[in-house]
Amino acid sequence: MSLRVKVISAFAAVYLIWGSTYLAISFVEESLPPFFMAGTRFLVAGLILYSLTRLHGAAGENRMDWGKMFVTGGLMLLGGHGAVVWSEQWVPSGLTSLLVGTVPLWIVLLGWAWSRSRPGPWVIGGVVLGFLGVLLLVSGMGSMGAGSINVTGAAILVFGAFLWANGSLYSRSAKLSCSPLLGTAMEMIAGGLLLLVASLVAGEWTHISLGSVSPLSAASWVYLVVAGSLVGFTSYIWLLKTVPPSQVSTYAYVNPIVAMLLGWKLASEPITPTNVVAAALILAAVVIITTFHDREKQQRKTANLKRE
Repeated sequence: MSLRVKVISAFAAVYLIWGSTYLAISFVEESLPPFFMAGTRFLVAGLILYSLTRLHGAAGENRMDWGKMFVTGGLMLLGGHGAVVWSEQWVPSGLTSLLVGTVPLWIVLLGWAWSRSRPGPWVIGGVVLGFLGVLLLVSGMGSMGAGSINVTGAAILVFGAFLWANGSLYSRSAKLSCSPLLGTAMEMIAGGLLLLVASLVAGEWTHISLGSVSPLSAASWVYLVVAGSLVGFTSYIWLLKTVPPSQVSTYAYVNPIVAMLLGWKLASEPITPTNVVAAALILAAVVIITTFHDREKQQRKTANLKRE
């Protein structure tokens, strides 16, 4: 399989599968608490991938590799994904995906802070536009029929997107002695263990009843393990190592469309005019950022070469 086909397949997995996982999470949470659900999901997926990778002859990891993966897993899975599963107890799955779509905005701002390279006017305008969309969504204007979106849940989601962006950038720069696939498995194991610790601290274990898990919740959990983690998350981490992060972050303007449509069709989640306007602002911001960010970086590189 050529590299181009692999990249297209990985993008398709991240675009479509991840868009559907938000609704699957809400189905699982009908029977299982959020951190326990997420922790078991990533731990099981990580152990499966780790075993398969080692059985196929991958070189082993060292202690430093595990340290790096606990940092990445802490930022992306405990922080970023943990915010998603916790907030979905109050925020509809479609709007959750839309707020998670602020990841590209954070990536631009973090890249600016880390590299001291100021983005151009188009990218700055895109960041401002995106956060205006978030403010519109969480304001009283963002009506969900009976009331507005849960502000606390929305704030946690935006902060989770910030942590996920940090983890994505760190994951791209972290050097491992083992294969990227084994590193992904280790990250899911680390993140899964951290989420289970969070579940223990939150007291979730006192009211877990596996016998009362509904067939829909069980099937959705399996879907999250196989499609969401083994296929989707592995594809995302591989793309981070293969193509520029700004291109990978384009999933943020496909996932919300998939999630909102599935939530409306399968879970009767309302789509209001104000939510549509907020979605348009956020998605337009992501399109502007991903279009002009790489262009501006190339222009700066060309200008530097000319000065030399």
